[in-house]
Amino acid sequence: MLLGCDFSSAPTSTKTIVLAIGELHQGRVQLSKIERFASFSAFSDWLKQAQSWIGAFDLPFGLPRELVQTLGWPTDWVACMAHYCALSRDQIRQAFAAFCNDRPVGGKFAHRATDGPAGSSPSMKWVNPPVAFMLHAGVPLLLQAGATLPGLYAGAPCATDDPSPALKIALEGYPGLLAREVLGRRSYKADDKARQTPERLIARKDLITALEQGNTRLGLRLKLTHAQRDALADDARGDALDAVLCLMQAAWAQTQHDAGDARYGLPAHMDPLEGWIVSA
Repeated sequence: MLLGCDFSSAPTSTKTIVLAIGELHQGRVQLSKIERFASFSAFSDWLKQAQSWIGAFDLPFGLPRELVQTLGWPTDWVACMAHYCALSRDQIRQAFAAFCNDRPVGGKFAHRATDGPAGSSPSMKWVNPPVAFMLHAGVPLLLQAGATLPGLYAGAPCATDDPSPALKIALEGYPGLLAREVLGRRSYKADDKARQTPERLIARKDLITALEQGNTRLGLRLKLTHAQRDALADDARGDALDAVLCLMQAAWAQTQHDAGDARYGLPAHMDPLEGWIVSA
């Protein structure tokens, strides 16, 4: 089973965590269904089920090494995440703001190595988008579910009395990587209803068509029913489409693993503290 997740650092009934679930068959990614979760607990319960999956999650899995070293935090990923996730959001905001205040204009934020090729926001940003809080909320849920994060965390030991434990592979995804490849700078989504324009609807349809035709770096085709295609196009906030973009990245990771890559397509030079966005 493949998963693509559009994550939220503050899920509600109107701004849910969205999960695209699918399968890969001979270069085609079949979207099975879309699941929505209005709370962390509901999402966590789903992740903890005894089922195997490869998933790409739209949240950062690590912090910039420069930031971690400057703050004097542990540089081992497990220890760093334990320290980070034990902090409150206010403590995180204060620590990161102090870091930025000591830096010159134009270089306030520290970046991870993956931000360049992926075009992603720095994982220490706490506003617009608050990806630092997404990391803070999301990584513990993956660890509690028993997931392996390739290159970062090998997963908790399985119970010896379980003859076939579920294998859960969690990878960092980023829908903007694929969307920009197809659309350039064209916007395809907006939370604000006033900005949910016909131009953005056309962009979503163009993006869906490109995915169906396999016109991306991944070389995979998305397979949709007519109803699924219409639902993705009609979702003006783009949450379901972002989850599907992550699903495509998870499928690409599966192809890399099937070809013998134990790292699911992650580069050998990946920083084991910072992490890497799959397919970047």
